[in-house]
Order: sequence, then structure tokens, then C-alpha cells
Amino acid sequence: MPTVTAEITSGLAVAITNGSHTWRADEPIDLGGADSGPNPYELLLGAVASCTCITVAMYARRKEIRLDAVEVSYEHDRVHADDCVDCEGDTDAAGRLDRIRGRVRIVGDMTDAQRERLGDIATRCPVHRSLERRIAFEDEVIVSVG
Repeated sequence: MPTVTAEITSGLAVAITNGSHTWRADEPIDLGGADSGPNPYELLLGAVASCTCITVAMYARRKEIRLDAVEVSYEHDRVHADDCVDCEGDTDAAGRLDRIRGRVRIVGDMTDAQRERLGDIATRCPVHRSLERRIAFEDEVIVSVG
């Protein structure tokens, strides 16, 4: 997999590249940014949404299932663990955890069995599965002068 790099360009705006493509992230104005791009959580949700669409489309193509549309939306929020019956994972000091809620709409002429299988496939994209599991970060931070 290619390396993704990011660099502050001005204010809180960040240029992100994988060597072939460049995109931008920023914070909204009320958080001190210029709102010149999606914020980091929106990029994360976009990664899950795009991966879900691609995974469903690739499976349908491989199984020769006709798709007319795949539409995906995700939302991120932080909830108190006590208020979230189905949530598992690490909580912060205030007892909250991250929650991502999604909605996948798949349209096409298919059998009930194909419809059920595509529903299952929609929750199995690689990015979705990575986020469901605990991710181990190995960061090297270098702080230098000038």
C-alpha cells in the first residue's frame, strides 16, 4: 500500500497525498480553520463510505448481480457507553466512546438471497472491518528545532 503523507499548508489546512493524488483537510471556521476541505472525521467517514460502495459493487460484478445504485451515508458521534447497548470498545475519561452509524441503500433487480448476501457484504468492507477491531498504532514522533 502506498504511504499517505500530510502537511500543514496554512492555518489548519492540510495537504494530503499518496503520491498520485492530492486532497485537502481543514477544520470549520468555528474551530479555527478556514473550512477549505472536509475535517478529519469526515475524511474517515468518506473512507468507510467509499470502501462500502466499492466492496458491494465488486461483489455484485463478480456474482453478475445487476446494481442500479449503491448509496451509503455514515455519521460519527461520541456517546456515553451506558447509553449505547450495542456499543463495545474503549471509553474516554468521561465514559464516552466513538460510534459510527451507517445507512446503506442497494438498488437492483436481484433475488431475495442475493439481496440478503449484499446486505451482509455491505458491512464487510476492509475499512469497516479495520475500524471494528482495535488498531495498533506504531508512531515515531520527531520534534526538532527550526
